Amino acid sequence: MFILHLALQGCLRAREVEYGVTADTGGHIRYLLDLVTAGGRHPDIERQEIVTRAFRGGPAGEGYWRAVEPIDATTRLIRLRSASDAYMAKEALWGEHETTVDALIAHIATLDRRPDLIHAHYADAGAVAAAIKDRLGIPYLFTAHSLGRVKRTAFGTDCAETQGIDRRIAIEDRAIAGAAAIIASSRDEAEVQYAGYPSYDPGRIRIIPPGSDLALFAGTCTDTLVDARIDRFLADPTKPAILAIARPVSKKNLAALVHAYGRCPALQTAANLVIVAGTRDDPRSLEPELAGNMAELFALIDRYDLYGSVALPKSHAPHEVPAIYAYARARRGVFVNPALNEPFGLTLLEAAASGLPLVATDSGGPNDIIEGCGNGILVDPRDPHAIGQAVLKILSDDMLWDRYSQAGAVAARLYDWDGHVERYVELAQAVIAPPAPVMESPRLLLVSDIDNTLLGEAEAAAAFNLWHGDQRDMAFGIATGRSLHSALAILAQNHVAPPAIMITSVGSEIYHRVHGGVYARDDAWTRRIDAGWDRAAIARLLATVADLRPQSPLEQRSHKLSYFTGGEADITERVRDLLAAAGVTASVIHSHGRYLDVLPLAASKGTAVEYVRQHHGLRPDQVIVAGDSGNDVEMLRACARSIIVGNYSDGLAQHPDLAHSYVARTGYAFGIMEGVAHFRAQPDRRLIA
Repeated sequence: MFILHLALQGCLRAREVEYGVTADTGGHIRYLLDLVTAGGRHPDIERQEIVTRAFRGGPAGEGYWRAVEPIDATTRLIRLRSASDAYMAKEALWGEHETTVDALIAHIATLDRRPDLIHAHYADAGAVAAAIKDRLGIPYLFTAHSLGRVKRTAFGTDCAETQGIDRRIAIEDRAIAGAAAIIASSRDEAEVQYAGYPSYDPGRIRIIPPGSDLALFAGTCTDTLVDARIDRFLADPTKPAILAIARPVSKKNLAALVHAYGRCPALQTAANLVIVAGTRDDPRSLEPELAGNMAELFALIDRYDLYGSVALPKSHAPHEVPAIYAYARARRGVFVNPALNEPFGLTLLEAAASGLPLVATDSGGPNDIIEGCGNGILVDPRDPHAIGQAVLKILSDDMLWDRYSQAGAVAARLYDWDGHVERYVELAQAVIAPPAPVMESPRLLLVSDIDNTLLGEAEAAAAFNLWHGDQRDMAFGIATGRSLHSALAILAQNHVAPPAIMITSVGSEIYHRVHGGVYARDDAWTRRIDAGWDRAAIARLLATVADLRPQSPLEQRSHKLSYFTGGEADITERVRDLLAAAGVTASVIHSHGRYLDVLPLAASKGTAVEYVRQHHGLRPDQVIVAGDSGNDVEMLRACARSIIVGNYSDGLAQHPDLAHSYVARTGYAFGIMEGVAHFRAQPDRRLIA
């Protein structure tokens, strides 16, 4: 497989990248270089090229006009010459699209073989890749790394940071529309950040979190030169260090961290603040955005009189980064990422592997990292008080610091590059040569809930995986309260193959697998359930109910509102009565004593399963469903062949509408297999294998 990576912005070179030298020389270059390094170890990737833009001079000096730069035996960096030979910020690259397309087509024509796949990084590369697809037919993957709509939300439109943002958003939408698949780093990116684009199609988005060579950071020792470079700023260098490592671009929100520190005398007493913000000689020589943010940091240090308490080193080399984390760990410090939005959060993984507790923005990838590792606190990045209190809480509690520090070791297992590349190659191969279509005419359809039904016991899940592979005449589907990407993630963690059908968000969304992990959304189903659905009106009404607390934005969908309850026995009836009194029609489902979902009246797991049955032309007796809790009632009631697994809750086995169900003696996936065997054994049903 020959993969061509296209990345046009920033100062990209094979080694010793000067991260932070421009606003566009950041994490996406680190990701790309690490990806091709790990890809070179995979036997199915025979050849790789990184194609970027050539320019003369520029902020990072000479060397970027060189046409070819070898990386290793199978990978090289190619620099294309476009209309201008000057360095350009990403906001200006749109003017180079046409000549870059021509240059890339000319380059491909010189190769002994065409690339099998283009992987476009950032919006402008996506636009060029879309043009190449139109002219040469080469498919492309798209990784946005950051999205214009998110930036516009964070900064508004009347500021320098969002100059030309509408053009960028339009370019991004074109890239999204033409991509064979989109790689996202987190659920927030896949389900919230992309959702506002006209071409948004969640079924084409795969969450493949970046890896990281975290062995470099675990147990790294301090370095006397690095320590001295930081300590010279500080009156008492022995204090714990509150550490941040980020380019001084506006979206990284470093000023909020200085405000948090400057407004909290207790925090100043407890710790020093160390901000590693790229490399600078004379701050005035930096790009305007970088220079402006550095000036703001200096001004805040002066305003709060933080001299002797804040370190802001002028430079660092990439190989010194592990020692910088070790500096903070040795002093029992905390790592803080206060970005307005962080698409993933590579520095959080590095800090976690180094043994540092985390305080991180609640916008973006940190949600997944801290949920997976359990090693820190999420905060609103626009609230300096919340940032300061979270840091102070960790620094003030030795047992909490120890727990978070030790939990960071999980990061190395969850986010390794070889695992990332394995999933990446699977997706790339499916795009290049799509496998045979999913079974179109199964003799039997099994649809199961996920949590506490299919999953919940490791031994049962492993047995199901083996058993499912032998069910040649059976299509397998999922019906869950989870979103599509949350469901696919938990299934992948338990090594369950991607199901043929995904009924998600309590039946409000349906997806059909196309190939690999790429799904097609069933828009006909969405149109059917949309009739009479007034999401905004329902949200306003339920905001008045004191016993309801909205779940996170990740759990809210276009046709589902989700809340936490206090377990009140009458909460379902009270919500239904409130909606009815306002003349609003909706379905209300309470499950596990604390989750309440509000859906369109026509949406439920049961109606979704019936829709899928008709879609496949199956008889009712060819469908088997399995569940464990209250949000499965509609599905279990609607199907003649329903399984209640042995570990059920919410009194399911005693429910008067479910007397026809088979109640398994065994729990979890063992109960599913037991129930299927029961129904297959029934005579005259044409379901015996």
